[in-house]
Amino acid sequence: MKKIDAIIKPFKLDEVKKALSDVGIFGMTITEVKGFGRQKGHKEQYRGAEYTIEFVPKIKIEVVIADKDEEKVVGAIISAARTNTIGDGKIFVRDIDNVVRIRTGEIGEQAL
Repeated sequence: MKKIDAIIKPFKLDEVKKALSDVGIFGMTITEVKGFGRQKGHKEQYRGAEYTIEFVPKIKIEVVIADKDEEKVVGAIISAARTNTIGDGKIFVRDIDNVVRIRTGEIGEQAL
């Protein structure tokens, strides 16, 4: 099994959610996060004064999937989240040893 963490722009959430459901992924965890990458934030003006916003608002999507679904899930996220501008985000893929569904006690892929 794999855990996919995708950091995306907030306005792309609905598109990514739809893309994931189109490939058969319905369970996910969404978190509002802040961070910065290479762009190191950005500058804005408010009432004539310029200030730097170091941490840019983002959305973190977490899904745990079967190994066989990794390529299609990553592809779906990329196609839905890409704007071709700086700050589109990142996708992290990690191995998961085990999953347990608390309600039923199911273990492994059956728990997904």
